[in-house]
Amino acid sequence: MEIPQGLKYSKEHEWVTAEDSVATIGITDHAQSQLGEIVYIELPAVGETVSKDDPFGVIESVKAVSDIYAPVSGTVVEVNEDLPESPEVVNEDPYGDGWLIKVKMNDATDLDDLMDSDEYAEMIAREQE
Repeated sequence: MEIPQGLKYSKEHEWVTAEDSVATIGITDHAQSQLGEIVYIELPAVGETVSKDDPFGVIESVKAVSDIYAPVSGTVVEVNEDLPESPEVVNEDPYGDGWLIKVKMNDATDLDDLMDSDEYAEMIAREQE
């Protein structure tokens, strides 16, 4: 299981990387492996607002349907347009081409509530005990 350094992680298994005030959000390798083969993704439109800890989309796999939660609050400035046609990209490359949305953050301190890679790895280990 891959947990890249330098990203921030949520308890709901989303990852975030921020450049200036724009956060790129995706689901973690752990999340996609738990879901299995992803067959459908529903994402918000550009211009919609997302609120920290609230659902902003839906991801459907052969096993389950799950909400995707916003790790930060802000306005959606970009959506990965490739995913509706090719949702399997999230399975193949969750930290690269499988990103979900980009959000202009209202408050960059939202990132302070997220975990680093070591803390996220510890949380997964506790969940698997």
